[in-house]
Amino acid sequence: MTSPHTPDAELAAQPAAYWTGVAYEALIAFTRAQQAELGFTQPQYWLLRNLSKNDISPDGHGMTLPELRQAMSGYLRPEDDLAAEAEVLLERGWLTRDDEGRLWITEPGDEARARLKQHAPAIRARIHQGIDDADYVTALKVLQQMIRNTGGAVA
Repeated sequence: MTSPHTPDAELAAQPAAYWTGVAYEALIAFTRAQQAELGFTQPQYWLLRNLSKNDISPDGHGMTLPELRQAMSGYLRPEDDLAAEAEVLLERGWLTRDDEGRLWITEPGDEARARLKQHAPAIRARIHQGIDDADYVTALKVLQQMIRNTGGAVA
């Protein structure tokens, strides 16, 4: 749709929805590829984060798969199979399942979550390479305004 030398006037006329979609797919694919090289999947990481009182979970209480799907509904992709991902984590000993079907993070699971989290800054740095913080902030503010302009909610 563009070349490295596309004039600003032409860029200004291009559809934001197209570019946000392309960016989303590229960023997710890159992040997931980086995580796969490190031996884990993004949904596995999300499961650990959502079950850890040291991360997203307010109390570290176990959750069922439907509860986890609901908690992750804003970022879970249609192809993500939480049941299969949870089975991998159960086999690794990073999760346990109680008689009510609730998944609980184990101490080794929380240690793994903390190790996995250490890779996030390097992944972010690679994505942000060549983009200064001011430009990044401007881009986010523009996207937030577009969301408001179209009746969407900015969290």
